[in-house]
Amino acid sequence: MKTARILVQGIVQGVGFRPNVYRLAKSLELDGYVRNLGNVVEIVVEGKESNIKSFTYDLKVKKPPIAKIDRLELEWLENNQNEFTGFQILESSSNFSGSSVIPPDVATCDHCMAEVFKTGDRRYQYPFTACTDCGPRFTVINSIPYDRERTSMEKFPLCPDCLEEYQNPEDRRYHAEATCCPVCGPEVFLYREGRVESDNPIKEAAQLLDEGNVLAMKGIGGTHLVASTIDDLPVINLRERLGRMNQPFACMSPDVPTIRSFAEVADYEEETLISRNRPIVVLKKNRDYYLSPHVAPYLHNLGIMLPYSALHHLLFSYTDTPAFIMTSANMPGEPMLTQNPEIIGKLEGVADYYLLHNREIVNRCDDSVVRFRGGDLAFIRRSRGYVPEPYDFSDISRNLNVLALGPEIDVTFSLLKEGKCYVSQHIGDTTKYETFIYLQEAVDHMMGITRTAAIDLVTCDLHPQFFTTKLAHELGERFQCPVLKVQHHHAHAAALSMDWGVDEYICIAADGVGYGADGGAWGGEILFFAGEEYERMASLMPQKMPGGDLTTRYPARMMMAMFYPHYGEEEVVDLIKTYYLDYFPHGEKEVNIVASQLGKNFNLTETTSTGRLLDALSVCLRICGERTYEGECAMKLESAAHGGDDVLNIPLKIFKKDGRDILDTSSILISVLEKQLEGVPLRDLAYSAQHAVSQGLAKLAIIAAEKKGVNVIGGSGGVFYNEAISMGIKRFVEDASYSFIQHKNSCAGDGSVSLGQAAVAALKCEKKS
Repeated sequence: MKTARILVQGIVQGVGFRPNVYRLAKSLELDGYVRNLGNVVEIVVEGKESNIKSFTYDLKVKKPPIAKIDRLELEWLENNQNEFTGFQILESSSNFSGSSVIPPDVATCDHCMAEVFKTGDRRYQYPFTACTDCGPRFTVINSIPYDRERTSMEKFPLCPDCLEEYQNPEDRRYHAEATCCPVCGPEVFLYREGRVESDNPIKEAAQLLDEGNVLAMKGIGGTHLVASTIDDLPVINLRERLGRMNQPFACMSPDVPTIRSFAEVADYEEETLISRNRPIVVLKKNRDYYLSPHVAPYLHNLGIMLPYSALHHLLFSYTDTPAFIMTSANMPGEPMLTQNPEIIGKLEGVADYYLLHNREIVNRCDDSVVRFRGGDLAFIRRSRGYVPEPYDFSDISRNLNVLALGPEIDVTFSLLKEGKCYVSQHIGDTTKYETFIYLQEAVDHMMGITRTAAIDLVTCDLHPQFFTTKLAHELGERFQCPVLKVQHHHAHAAALSMDWGVDEYICIAADGVGYGADGGAWGGEILFFAGEEYERMASLMPQKMPGGDLTTRYPARMMMAMFYPHYGEEEVVDLIKTYYLDYFPHGEKEVNIVASQLGKNFNLTETTSTGRLLDALSVCLRICGERTYEGECAMKLESAAHGGDDVLNIPLKIFKKDGRDILDTSSILISVLEKQLEGVPLRDLAYSAQHAVSQGLAKLAIIAAEKKGVNVIGGSGGVFYNEAISMGIKRFVEDASYSFIQHKNSCAGDGSVSLGQAAVAALKCEKKS
């Protein structure tokens, strides 16, 4: 007889791990106990040595579906035979910390959904049905250990039937902290100027949607605005009320066959749609697309997700509508709404009715968004269904606690502790006061559920005026630790390196803008990434931005500036007034002012931004003249190019400046303009323009790789969400016999900048030590 103590870390709380341990121990005739110790699970077993070894093996291979074991430590103890009688599940203790975390929220499982739709079941048509294999976790937890009394379910004492399931180790609802039923759990109700009396509020909500109303629906991690997609009027009404006239809306559809009726779904896309994570998946519209054109105007694709809660499934059971708009309920730039009073107050005039419930959302968590590029998944937003599952940083840091605050607009933060990096849910635009407060609250909560008492280093963006930069210095004082500033594109490159485990490579960092080491606006950079250091090897040609940020909203200004050196003032003014005057809100007067600015070199900043280049190409082709949402011009350019061919073979010009290779982007724009005036079809022009950008960036990277003697080239930044550009670069790079890498577990855009900041901080500290 032997006795062993086993400590397990990973996703092992709130996933049915302890009852699974109980069943495995009983099957092998082992005595002892299992319990939560803060953030880890402690197991003590007594029995035959061979059975204990089999038990240890089974822990890894027969774990619950959501569980994930990162670390398992076994210690043989002095044999205390007959100390235990049977095997028990003990109450949780907080005496030990460790690095286990709460699992993400996951979609309602098939077993629970069978109960929801089984007539006579006590959970029949109950929208909050959940078990240890499914339902909310991260969005309901207040603190650890993860037990019901430390979640928002504490306010709903279990009825005798639910309590019996909860206390039975053989039941799949044993210690399922979110379990409940219609007798003891939360309730859903309709609201409009007071609570609407209804025997079936979900059925009535579906009828209201079919009649063209807009609903605010409180869900698992936040609130959605919901509207029918079949008729134009509800979509237009929602756009006008939100002031979002062009930004595409995400949608929810009941099942994959229904999605196939209006969108193309590849096998790998279907696999992601039906996964437990249930993200929004960006799919191409098919030839039979019949939803309102106002859902995703001027785009060849749209974002779709499947139901991930019983509430969603029930809603679709009462309607034949193939898809509902399901977009986050928040005013632009502000966090998603979670509290009933603020949902009703802030959405007055936006929603006609409210479908609410009385369970508190502890942690708001926006839907995750992904798309595929050539069959490879790319995170656009990594949030619900994935957060707070950590990244493994154990190869570069085991004892360092780092808090990384990200950039300013598309913000997440990251917390590095004991070799694991926890990236937060989507936070958003921290220039908005409510979002900035949300960031600080989310930081405190993440530190709480990971048992992080101290921070050794705070890191942030290089930009001195970002609110996150200012917060970093405040937190540095709070924790009495240094603050490290990390250049934006260096952080992008570091995040990609962590995805692939590469120490050195050439990174193509292509996005809208990032504060450069020289104080300039970078965004089309070729960097040699070497861990804690980087070297800027090449870039796109610096272009003037008349009016600064005005060029991001009105890209005709950017285009005019790029034309100016080639045509001269008089000719460029004539060109603009002849073909593009309608893209200047103040007409000829504004055109003349911009020309004067360019001539006098007054009120100008410079940028190497790939995003601004794509904006200029988009307006040049008369695809988009005003950016009303992030990435609009580039997204519409990609859609316009869908199905096109490279008919232009645009010649590329590369020259030297300040020791770097520079791609002449004006020559690309001028070639596109000239061919447009010759009558080349729009989609071929758009495709050729993107092809030239891809080839130019790839050439710069290949030259840099040759200089540095590395064989890996990677791509990071928001431009790499563009499938045509990213796949074009990949093709050029691989044709030159280099390996090409892209983000696979992190975001190409700013959502993973904090992850990269944490990596740079860990690498710098490791080198010093």
